[in-house]
Amino acid sequence: KIAHRPKKPHGSIKSASHNLGMKKFVILTTIAFVVFTLDQAIKLAFIAGFSFECEAFTLGNAQMYNALVYNTGVAFSLFAFLGEWLKFIQVLLLVALFAFTLFGGLLAQHSIAFGLIFGAGASNVFDRFIRDGVVDYVYWHYGFEWAIFNFADVMIDLGVGIIILQMILAKKKTDNELNI
Repeated sequence: KIAHRPKKPHGSIKSASHNLGMKKFVILTTIAFVVFTLDQAIKLAFIAGFSFECEAFTLGNAQMYNALVYNTGVAFSLFAFLGEWLKFIQVLLLVALFAFTLFGGLLAQHSIAFGLIFGAGASNVFDRFIRDGVVDYVYWHYGFEWAIFNFADVMIDLGVGIIILQMILAKKKTDNELNI
């Protein structure tokens, strides 16, 4: 006879939290808290009047300046027409993404990256509830004149980049183990 292990229930909160583990949960929440706090502190500095005295840096023709803007839309001011509804839609999207990544096991695999994404996303949504929009303050252009962003936006991009890199490396590792 072959001994069978009892199956863990799939899709339950208990199995999802077990897969994440306490260590990864602490990493995820710590990173999210640090990103949220740093982003809000930087935004408060710009709201209080902090500014660059000159260009932050120039790389070839790419230039970066400060410009305080309250973005009422999402990236590049898209969906600004949704007005007050946008913040509630974004809260629902963050909750849905968290549930999807938790129950799908992605949160356990990419806890650092999702800590960056959730902390930054929560900070930008928080702006919508306490200010006139998301506080953007870095104006970067290189042949275009519309990219204004903040620290949270960079952390979201970094988190997505880390996930993509981890997935590519995991695929290569699997391929090497299978000698494909």
